[in-house]
Amino acid sequence: MGLVTEFREFIARGNVIDLAVGVIIGASFGKIVTSLVEQVVMPPIGLLLGRVDFSNLKWVLAPEDLSTEAVEEVAIQYGAFINTLIQFAIVALVVFLLVKAINKLRREQAAGPEAATPAPTPTEALLAEIRDALKARS
Repeated sequence: MGLVTEFREFIARGNVIDLAVGVIIGASFGKIVTSLVEQVVMPPIGLLLGRVDFSNLKWVLAPEDLSTEAVEEVAIQYGAFINTLIQFAIVALVVFLLVKAINKLRREQAAGPEAATPAPTPTEALLAEIRDALKARS
């Protein structure tokens, strides 16, 4: 029974739940980026480059032998690799922007209310004027 209790405590920790949520959101975000690249970004690029479909670009090393079913085509799928590189660049950019925003928020929170110096009270302002006037006389 101790193992079940220990496992329940492990799962109930905030870090594990946060990690699970992050993995689920990350997987969904990956699908969104894949769709964005394959269905939105790459078609206009392919059109500009002469109606090229990047997902079908490949270097055939050994063609498929149609006379026998045993020999399949061997090819380097460089078009799919280009799509993956663009997906990576988009994900990296989004992660960079998120980390940058989080760091900015953390710096602002760390600075807190101490960063804003309060306005001097009327007495302090008057004393500063007297001090400045005395400095100007000497």
